Amino acid sequence: MIDATLYYNPRKLLLVADLAGTLLFGIEGATAAVNGNLDFLGLMVLAFATALAGGIFRDLLIGAVPPASLRDWRYPATAFVGGALVFFLDHFLRKIPVPVMIDLDAMALALFAVAGTEKALDYKLNPFIAALLGTVTAVGGGTVRDIFLAQVPRVLNVDIYATAALAGAAVVVACRKLKFPPVWSAVLGGSVCFLLRVVAVWQHWSLPKVGSP
Repeated sequence: MIDATLYYNPRKLLLVADLAGTLLFGIEGATAAVNGNLDFLGLMVLAFATALAGGIFRDLLIGAVPPASLRDWRYPATAFVGGALVFFLDHFLRKIPVPVMIDLDAMALALFAVAGTEKALDYKLNPFIAALLGTVTAVGGGTVRDIFLAQVPRVLNVDIYATAALAGAAVVVACRKLKFPPVWSAVLGGSVCFLLRVVAVWQHWSLPKVGSP
């Protein structure tokens, strides 16, 4: 059941979405560290970077400094909790089916796309720029993670990923323009991002490349 106070307190909604996405991306970053055979420090660094880099980029670009994730202890604490879960429960987490992990990744993507767009709109930015910043929030951490691991960022070559975040962000902007309550704007935008990402993986959708038929 959705907390009724979220209808009247968009900041609370933003915080909930941000922290939920932070935990999920912290777990994802730590999992990538395990697959990369990094030690405990490397695991925590990757959990922190994956979970928070996108939000830090967003806040720097909109002038919200110091970034929220550096001012509020709950953000790094949540990222480190995600890393600790992977470090101590790795054997259990490896038993989670791949489709479930894909769903969790899509959920984190959706949460960050929504939270980033909502915050940009709260700072009275142009709707188009707000949607772009929502996308940056969603994919920025994963890009930094892949750079740390000396890999081509997934956002540049994986099947519909940043595009799903951009679509969800665009829905949030459209709903806000239509005066939808913030909670429903977030739910609709997040649902579009989540469903597009999951269906894209299931159907092997991808953007066209040079020389592709």
